[in-house]
Amino acid sequence: MHSLTIAWQMIKRTLGRRKGWISYVIIPCAVVTGAVALLGNDETTSVPIAYVNSDAGPAGKHLIEELSRTKEYSLKPIQSDEELKEDIIQQKGKIGIVIPENFSEQLLDGNKPQVQMVELTSSEASFMVKMTVNGTIGRMEDTAAVIRSSDDKQQAPEATLENVLKQMELHQLEVVSTDMGLYAKPGLNTVTGFTLMFMMGLIASSVMLIVEDRKMRTMSRIFTAPVRSYQIALGNFLGSFILGAIQVIVVLCISRFVIGYDYGIPFFMHFLILAAFMLVSMGIASTIAGMIRNPQNAGVLNSLLITPTCMLGGCFWPLSIMPDILKKIANFVPQKWAIEAVETAASGGTLVDIQLPLLILGLMAVILLALGSVILRPSENSVNA
Repeated sequence: MHSLTIAWQMIKRTLGRRKGWISYVIIPCAVVTGAVALLGNDETTSVPIAYVNSDAGPAGKHLIEELSRTKEYSLKPIQSDEELKEDIIQQKGKIGIVIPENFSEQLLDGNKPQVQMVELTSSEASFMVKMTVNGTIGRMEDTAAVIRSSDDKQQAPEATLENVLKQMELHQLEVVSTDMGLYAKPGLNTVTGFTLMFMMGLIASSVMLIVEDRKMRTMSRIFTAPVRSYQIALGNFLGSFILGAIQVIVVLCISRFVIGYDYGIPFFMHFLILAAFMLVSMGIASTIAGMIRNPQNAGVLNSLLITPTCMLGGCFWPLSIMPDILKKIANFVPQKWAIEAVETAASGGTLVDIQLPLLILGLMAVILLALGSVILRPSENSVNA
């Protein structure tokens, strides 16, 4: 009962003010929401493509038909080359395609006609469009070569090409790709990284309240009360844990149920991983606070510990792009194991698959909480006073 009272006082001191809610709940939700919108949204957007088809034969029509089959492409016909270029300059269209005159005749004559592409800047979308165009032209060139070598002259070559292309447009044999969900969503590590960073900031702030109690001799007065030492320790750590849990639950609920972001991981398993990291954060903050022992130096904890470890742990970028020496150092950073557990679970893993990261986080938490328990002792100066 005494532990719950101490925990409630810590929660009230942290979130009992408007500044506390803004700093530790609203801002983290806003940043994670922004990360989801920028990096975690895997919905494909339509690529506007403007085109000029000057070919009177079947080849130009077939090329446009093949492009229109792709759901991500939004095609818009333009009357002239000048109008198309003006459309691209004004960014009404992202990519422009110009099919030259006599495109079909050049294919049948064995030439290699060039389809002009107009774009302001190269991008992944323009590269994919170019691959589609080149692939379609290559298949039409092969078809034209077969028509030229054919001995059957009963039908005009252009009519034969048109018939063949119509059969190709039926796509009687198609490749169907199935997403088995065996990989983590793009941007998941960044979304998780921001969540971990704000969680460490909140835990550090709650631990600094304990340091402030030491300095103001509040803890000494608590120890003179009829309360056992383990109840004081349990109350302080329980308050920090509940504060972190409130932040995690609010962030997860808003990102999952309000924004609709699919982490690809069950809610309970996700919370379990973040809770294990929360315990490690409490141990780290308690250990550092035991050495600093001055609440005015809380900013040092953020600048010298939270940000560098988040950078090493892969919160802002993938670990794969880091040098080998930094990858080895990252094994001693809890953020690395938390992100690895989340990505493994999002790739279809179970609790058995993430038991190693959870065990490492648990071991870190036990060691650091044991070292950090020194801050729960009243200051010697306070006792002597």
